[in-house]
Amino acid sequence: MEYTRPLARLIEYFQKLPSIGPKTAQRLALHILKTDKSEVENFAQAMIEAKSTIKYCSICFNISSVDPCEICSSTSRTKELVCVVAEAKDLIAIEKTNEYQGLYHVLGGLISPIDGIGPEDIKVKELLERVHKDDIKEVILALNPSVEGEATSLYLSKLLKPFGIKVSRIAYGIPLGSELEYTDELTLIRALETRLEM
Repeated sequence: MEYTRPLARLIEYFQKLPSIGPKTAQRLALHILKTDKSEVENFAQAMIEAKSTIKYCSICFNISSVDPCEICSSTSRTKELVCVVAEAKDLIAIEKTNEYQGLYHVLGGLISPIDGIGPEDIKVKELLERVHKDDIKEVILALNPSVEGEATSLYLSKLLKPFGIKVSRIAYGIPLGSELEYTDELTLIRALETRLEM
């Protein structure tokens, strides 16, 4: 079926979003057409505002509208504890547990030679600099239990060992091959509590 050009264009843009196939894109586009114009304008404005104001924290590389981010600038967080995650979505998943009170370091990806991503393409150097200059006592590796997550965890643990700090990883009640962002809070809490030293 051929859509009128503005609808086809809207469907095309929705399909560019992760996990949105043609049918879902069509449903979303048709929903937008049924929605009040002021609501659509508010939605569009929210996207523009988020895109223009959100940046990366210069310390942990979390997404935030302030720099340093709210977590790094908090006085109530445990400064000696850093949880390393691949992406901001993983940080959000851990924060939802309300159990972890340390700081974070967002790598911005995982080592994946098959995809051409090496250690120099993610925030490894910045992590090592933080451990060197800050009074960090423990680094928790909270990376997805995938081949890339395992490779990145092993690589980081080897680099961090000479600093003489505790390097642990979250325990895996999390199924192999799953994503942290889709893991329920209770499983994440238990994985953090039963983390293992590497």
